[in-house]
Amino acid sequence: MSASPADVELLTRLLGRAPRADFDVVVRTATGDPLVIRNAPLLIDGTPMPTRFWLVDPDVSRAVARLESSGGVRRADSEVDADDLRAAHAAYATERDATLDPRHSGPMPSGGVGGTRTGVKCLHAHYAYFLAGGADPVGAWVDAQL
Repeated sequence: MSASPADVELLTRLLGRAPRADFDVVVRTATGDPLVIRNAPLLIDGTPMPTRFWLVDPDVSRAVARLESSGGVRRADSEVDADDLRAAHAAYATERDATLDPRHSGPMPSGGVGGTRTGVKCLHAHYAYFLAGGADPVGAWVDAQL
């Protein structure tokens, strides 16, 4: 995976530190800035990185944070179809795990969207996966709310 030097520089400014995993930009804003990145499944030091798709645009992240702070996680968890959500977690994990080197013998990322195995943990992670093309019912729910 690779990002351009400009992408790395922008993400470093947004995070306030250098990225700790290789990444590529999978969705850009209308102005060309990163909106969603796809992280490598392992950090540079080999630590598992369960958050494969990450929403990095500050404005969109703030909008999702407002939704979360108004009870959005509980609402999404109760309003989306549980079977569809389980399928999204499974597809997310399958996509992430397929990129791991088969010879890797260290700690492995686990869970589905945002590292969770069931239910809704983080609207940002679900929305990032949805924007990147994942069939995520929570991401679709977030999109409808925004």
